[in-house]
Amino acid sequence: MTYMTPLESLRNLVLAPYILKATALISVQRAVGGNQFRHSFSTLGILLDYKFFNNSVLLKASLLHDLLEDMPETQVDEIRWIDSDGTAVVELVLEVTKRKDETKSQYLQRVLEFGSQNALILKCADRISNLTDLHRDIQTDQKISDYLDQTEKYVIPMAQQVNADMLIELTDLVAKRRRIVRMLESDRHND
Repeated sequence: MTYMTPLESLRNLVLAPYILKATALISVQRAVGGNQFRHSFSTLGILLDYKFFNNSVLLKASLLHDLLEDMPETQVDEIRWIDSDGTAVVELVLEVTKRKDETKSQYLQRVLEFGSQNALILKCADRISNLTDLHRDIQTDQKISDYLDQTEKYVIPMAQQVNADMLIELTDLVAKRRRIVRMLESDRHND
């Protein structure tokens, strides 16, 4: 077996079939603007920024992490057949997919307690992307506050388990968003 450097692994990574599958998400609009397809690329970009170059399953799954939740009619076997990573990609995507019978809290608790290392990393990258897109002009202060509480309760402990740098970024994002909400609430009370 030939050893490849992380950059060689990235150079040899074939994402095109997964990108084609992810194009179905173009039709799924996000409340913050844009669509889920762009969010998938943001999540992939975060993983690349954190240098997960050697983890082809994680990178491929990042492109499809919302596909089964947003497009339940997706034929899972088509993903399994894409390449030798297909089955592992499907398993990872299923791990991070909220089930119909789960509340958001139950879902996050399940991932926190039973998720694989890849599932925890992917959920952290997903949440970093979502926090970056969390805008007060689109979401209510209460919704933002609840989302930040949820991040502290479930996602920050995930980051504690898998990546110290993601932990720092998530903690910083939560703190900055809380400061903004407090400032805006203070401004409203002073008006």
